[in-house]
Amino acid sequence: MIIFGKQPVLYAIERHSDMIERLFVAKELDKKLFAKLKSAKKPIEVLDFKKAQAFARGQNHQGMLAKISPLLFRENREAYDARFAAMCAGVTDAGNLGAITRTAYALGVDALVFGGVSSVNLETLIRASSGAALSTPLFLAPNALETIELFRQKGFVAIAAASDGEDARAFKCDAPKKLLILGAEGYGLSERILKKSDRKIAIAMEREFDSLNVSAAAAILIDRIRG
Repeated sequence: MIIFGKQPVLYAIERHSDMIERLFVAKELDKKLFAKLKSAKKPIEVLDFKKAQAFARGQNHQGMLAKISPLLFRENREAYDARFAAMCAGVTDAGNLGAITRTAYALGVDALVFGGVSSVNLETLIRASSGAALSTPLFLAPNALETIELFRQKGFVAIAAASDGEDARAFKCDAPKKLLILGAEGYGLSERILKKSDRKIAIAMEREFDSLNVSAAAAILIDRIRG
């Protein structure tokens, strides 16, 4: 697996150097940055422009790339040991998924589930999350509805983000295990998921506007209910 970009590569060096197999440099770096690469004590290879662009699939690699051992989704049964889990149900935008992953890791989410999708590009997720995906317990659940029911059977209170939910500013949930469910922008959550959920939560708007970006909403709701 190839990751690229200054922040993801530096994060991997600082937190997950055991995953790094080889580092690549595609432009001249300042002494400080190069010293950080050397601190990983991994082989460093200089790439020409063409090869670096191929590794990065034409995206901006900022002159820093790394080959790491594959990042894998965890077994779903491990998610049920979490105290606070979050599910992105049908969210596919890479930027939003990356921002949610970064927030989930920073605010203490124990399990991040990508529901209602058959795959997520983990290389892209690592870059979009500035490396946080390397530290976040990630799970894939193509059947979101079935997975929500399994969480509930394991003692989780399922809390769905919905415009007609309880005001997040006054929301209280003392349950020991919580699952926050977030839907895609524009579509939100399906009626079946809303009916399956135990409670609904909403962000009250001070001005007339339909909704927030899902990653912004995730940050607010995770902070409000994490307890």
